[in-house]
Amino acid sequence: MSLVDRHVGFVHALREAGLPVSLAEGLDAARALRVIDLTERESLRAAYAATLVKKPAYRPGFDMLFDLWFPSSTSGMDGRPADDAPLPDLREHLSRLLAGATDPEMREFARAMVERFGRQPAAEGRQNWFSYSVMRALSPETLMARILQGVPRGGLEEKSTRQRVTANIKRFEDAVATDVRRRIAEDSGIERIARSAVRPPLDQLDFLRITRADLVRLRREVHPLARRLAARLTIRQRHGRRGRLDFRRTVRASLSTGGVPMDPRFRPPRPHKPELVILCDTSDSVSSFAHFTLLLTYALREQFTKVRAFGFVDTVDEITRFFAPGGDVSEALAKLATEANMSRFGRTNYGRAFEEFAEKDVIGPKTSLLILGDARSNYQPPALDTLKRLVKDARHAYWLNPEPRRQWDSGDSLATSYGSIVPMRECRNIAQLAEFIERLA
Repeated sequence: MSLVDRHVGFVHALREAGLPVSLAEGLDAARALRVIDLTERESLRAAYAATLVKKPAYRPGFDMLFDLWFPSSTSGMDGRPADDAPLPDLREHLSRLLAGATDPEMREFARAMVERFGRQPAAEGRQNWFSYSVMRALSPETLMARILQGVPRGGLEEKSTRQRVTANIKRFEDAVATDVRRRIAEDSGIERIARSAVRPPLDQLDFLRITRADLVRLRREVHPLARRLAARLTIRQRHGRRGRLDFRRTVRASLSTGGVPMDPRFRPPRPHKPELVILCDTSDSVSSFAHFTLLLTYALREQFTKVRAFGFVDTVDEITRFFAPGGDVSEALAKLATEANMSRFGRTNYGRAFEEFAEKDVIGPKTSLLILGDARSNYQPPALDTLKRLVKDARHAYWLNPEPRRQWDSGDSLATSYGSIVPMRECRNIAQLAEFIERLA
């Protein structure tokens, strides 16, 4: 594969992984390659990163793809036999590396250990290189006591040594995983491994597939969006209220134009406080999305002076009390799961939820209503008239749906029916949520 083909394939793989790389940025990267020493791999990585990576969140995926498309070595070019030293000698050598080694030394040893322990028998067409067999053979975590021999116990030196060894164990694990991916890519093709091994950037993670660990990372992204959402809704309210017509001032101003009211005058709008009411589906079918929406609710609770949140499965319960500003979001979510009364029969029923929500009489002319859910109601009556009444009473109403638009109206989905009443937008990741907020202005 020529350098041009490798460059084009690498840029294409970055786009497939969700990194926004334009044609101009790809050309910038190609120009950067003309002024660096291509034999220095880290310079090559830095040139690509400087021209193609826009956010720190994109860097892990970029590095993983770079290691696949520009590996530090290949099996064919390496050609050295695996280290055949006895296992105790290998563990002794690894303990010295964990005490302090350079990156090239660590990668070199990891490559030799993958060659010796990483191959596992597998059927034709299946991957036969694994990291766990290397880590199980060497057990680097059990070398901590050996490395700490001679280090005074209980002091700062022991603490710093433990931290350094723990970090080096992580470096060794990463080096082994990188070499395993490189070998699998040589066997199965780079494109195939790139699609399966690289996770999308944080702002493009699908809400329906996020894990609890992802939620922890998303907290830092949600709070700025909540502040922007609060600002956008406030701006819309200010722009939407010009005040009532001031008849006396309008007539007085018309005297200068012969009695023709060319310049209508309005009373100044009354000061107001933004009010937000959130109604979110918390059923199992959107459980991951529900956790995110509750995280968003928690962030919004800290931005608005008045926010009321309601959750539902087949019955509605106000959950505002779980989201006190300054509280711990994990504790709030734990209490919500055990104390809130949102499920009676366990099957989502949007119609019943809207009916019960309307009876609570919480929507007024100053209220912005935000509905979060997939609009799948298990073929129950949709209560469209009730929803129309709620939307009519509210100042603004929006619906964020976590399902792909192509799945709307399939099965028990009522997306189009509800979307004809409330503006419904697909919102599957942070990027789409940010786009929705930007369009509110």
